[in-house]
Amino acid sequence: MNRVAVTGIGVVAPGAVGVDAFRSLLAGGRTAITEVDRFDVEGLRGRHAALVRDFSARDFIAPMKMRRMNVLSRLSVAAAKMAFEDAPPVDPATTGVAIGTAFGPVQTSVDYMREYVEKGASLAPPQLFAESVANAPGSHIAIEWGLRAFNVTVTQRESSALAAAMYGASQIVKGAAAAAVIGGVEEVNEMIFSVLDRLGSLGNESRPFDRRRDGLVPGEGSAMLIAEAEGREAYGYLAGFGIARDTTASISNWGDDPHAVVTAMRDAMDDAGLTMRDIDAIYASANSTRRADRVEYCAIQELFGDAAPPVVATKGYFGEYAAGGALQLVAALLAIDEQALHPSCGFEEGDAEMRIDVVRERRPAPLRNVLVNSISAGGGIVCAVVSREAA
Repeated sequence: MNRVAVTGIGVVAPGAVGVDAFRSLLAGGRTAITEVDRFDVEGLRGRHAALVRDFSARDFIAPMKMRRMNVLSRLSVAAAKMAFEDAPPVDPATTGVAIGTAFGPVQTSVDYMREYVEKGASLAPPQLFAESVANAPGSHIAIEWGLRAFNVTVTQRESSALAAAMYGASQIVKGAAAAAVIGGVEEVNEMIFSVLDRLGSLGNESRPFDRRRDGLVPGEGSAMLIAEAEGREAYGYLAGFGIARDTTASISNWGDDPHAVVTAMRDAMDDAGLTMRDIDAIYASANSTRRADRVEYCAIQELFGDAAPPVVATKGYFGEYAAGGALQLVAALLAIDEQALHPSCGFEEGDAEMRIDVVRERRPAPLRNVLVNSISAGGGIVCAVVSREAA
């Protein structure tokens, strides 16, 4: 089997900086979602987000370098630094970068265009222009550590981080690189928040799978992982991936076809050389929206029937989008490392037709293989299996 070891983890999350703080956040079952005070939300339905507050980029990045980075790049480089410090040394010449972001540097683009309009092209800050592309964080990571293998940034909405992990792992399995930095990064900003609110996507309490759910809560932050072909002291292994497309989904909404999610889950298990009986838990994509949560639990019920393993929903802790997807993957790896399932923050009671076992309290469990789901508005679906053993 071609399994890829995860040997280092770095986290800048709402409510937690560092992997140990993130373990504590998950173990405590407490949300990091609070009322937005970064920009004006007057007149909007949505008023809450999962924001990174107790983070100082100066603790991780030299001041002169930090001046050339926007928020996304600072979050990414800080998380990567922690991941490299957590992992055994890698060879920069054979290490790549694959990270995901749903919306990228929207705030940087807004800031640049404001300066451009007010001051003219000759006085618009060039450092803002350089940071206005989605692959700037990955470029900074490669420059900082001299990484010379592939460098890819994936923008696939909610599934961005898991899609990036799939790409990075595939390159390692093919022998194109010996290691990779993989992960996701996101920033909550006024422009995206307002657009999501106008689309009717936002709620004020993240309640994944709960019958009272009324919309997603966006989150920000970054999680970076060091993935290697071999790892003596690994948190776990990326064992398999599956992808599918739900053609019933619109550009700005989730679909209603559970068969597409079933396909991706089954393909991830097949890629890992496993059967349904080998899956000990599912770390779900559920984001507190009516449609996305329903299509996922219907897919789980269709595939596993009454033998479905316990399900954990993590986005009630740290919100949705690429940072949330990367943190969800980290949570699954930590569950395997700790041999315990995390509480599903925000869940109390499911829909009448829902028959899955959503974990509500920390639960010790023998975890060999965990299925991780990611379902995007627009129809993109990526699923992964993370395993405890190398083979």
